[in-house]
Amino acid sequence: MKLSAAIAHEFQNLPGTGPQREALREKGQFWTPFWLAKAMAAWVTELKPGTLFDPAVGPGTFFAAARAAGFAGKLAGYELHERSFEDGERLGLSPTDFNDVVVGDFISAHLNHTLPAIISNPPYIRHHRLGELRKLELRRIAERVLGFPLDGRVGLHVYFLLKCLELLAPGGRLAFLLPADVCEGISSRAFWNRLCERFRLEAVLTFDATAAPFPKVDTNAMVFLISNNTPQDCLRWIRVLERDSDAITQALRRLANGNSDHLALVCHDRKLAEALSTGLSRPPRSALSQGVPLSHFARIMRGIATGANDFFFLTRQQIAELNLDARYFVRAIGRTRDCPGDTLKPETLATLERQGRPTWLLNLDSTAKERLPAPLRSYLDQGEQQRLHERALIQSRRPWYKMEQRMPPPILFAYLGRRDCRFILNEAGVVPLTGFLCVYPWDSRPDAVRWLWRALNHPATLENLVFAGKSYGGGALKVEPRQLDMLEIPDAVLKEVGLKSPPVATELTLLEEPTMTSQGRPTAKQDGGSSSSRRYRKS
Repeated sequence: MKLSAAIAHEFQNLPGTGPQREALREKGQFWTPFWLAKAMAAWVTELKPGTLFDPAVGPGTFFAAARAAGFAGKLAGYELHERSFEDGERLGLSPTDFNDVVVGDFISAHLNHTLPAIISNPPYIRHHRLGELRKLELRRIAERVLGFPLDGRVGLHVYFLLKCLELLAPGGRLAFLLPADVCEGISSRAFWNRLCERFRLEAVLTFDATAAPFPKVDTNAMVFLISNNTPQDCLRWIRVLERDSDAITQALRRLANGNSDHLALVCHDRKLAEALSTGLSRPPRSALSQGVPLSHFARIMRGIATGANDFFFLTRQQIAELNLDARYFVRAIGRTRDCPGDTLKPETLATLERQGRPTWLLNLDSTAKERLPAPLRSYLDQGEQQRLHERALIQSRRPWYKMEQRMPPPILFAYLGRRDCRFILNEAGVVPLTGFLCVYPWDSRPDAVRWLWRALNHPATLENLVFAGKSYGGGALKVEPRQLDMLEIPDAVLKEVGLKSPPVATELTLLEEPTMTSQGRPTAKQDGGSSSSRRYRKS
């Protein structure tokens, strides 16, 4: 079977934004590029199964790839949208190739036979697009296959994998293209530990940004190759550097041996226990990269979630035009691009003001609106006219305009973006919005804060972020507060900057967060809270 170079390179032209992109998200339809489909199909059909099954056929990319790889058996599967078949001809398929494809819902289907070869790029539909009845149906699938339900935030693609594994014949092979969040989410450790007790994880493909299967999609894609054989204690882990089907196929057939570099990829034979502990989406971890967790040095919190930045986060000019009292504001920073370096100085705020960027956060407490100055009351009335108080996040506050509180953190962390994540010394004393995380060192002496800041920005420490955060398309990382707790500062870095590890806190209770009043004064309590206490036991 021959395909044009354009089709083989990229069959689907992904729209960047707008209604067409939203329609793709609704259906979860992102077609697999042919070069990757061929490598997956070559592996899954290597043992010459009688049937190749795809639970989400789409235009038939995997069918065409299997034919191109020499597969002559039966093609079968499911597809919700029959119109997708119309593109099959462009892939070299005929209408008869779809004869055994059922137009219907695979998840709800009842199949009474097993399948020797399964391949799929399942619909990537996130949990918030699923109804309650669907979620109940998915819960039953997880309980059957795993023996326990998954977190409610798991997407539909995971359940496609589980149901397909349930149908995989003894000795059969399965190749699935999935987002990296299946290895990095809240349920991932228990999920993969259980699967690897029942099935053999043969290999995992990860992709460098230069070889991303979906370069215009924020999701970081991976391929999982699984067989229904006795589990083994090792797997082949491949980092794809170039879009080379033949190189991947050779590596999977063990023609590229050991950890030797290849022009198109890098292979590692990893122990399963290490790979599961480190994370299947992450490279093998050297013992030299490990050290002391950040939680031993600092407490991490997210930045302030206003619920309506346009209303609560203003420029100095807006404050003057609205005749609002600056005493009810605190200095703040919202976007990581507003602080391009690793130090945030007062001069930075002055520059942002000249550029017309907001740097003032309306910081009201629970004071009744009637007791506030008339211009501020009028401004809050405008917010109610815009129905801001009915927004999901804002309506949980009492009163709705009361702002979340943070003491200015000595260190900020820019935790999401395509540029390098970095730790920022907060010399301007601002509070951050949700574009940043707050780092509150246990030792708040200026010298100790600077030592920690230097240690966190050390290249060896930043390299460890990949072992703590979630990966996204284009090489971006996202590190949530509890994940940043686990970021390890290498021992060599601690020695280099002169930072000593404090006693390990094996028991820690914090009953309140650092707060402040609208005038910037520390408070003794949070809403409904009590005085704070910390209990340490040295190990």
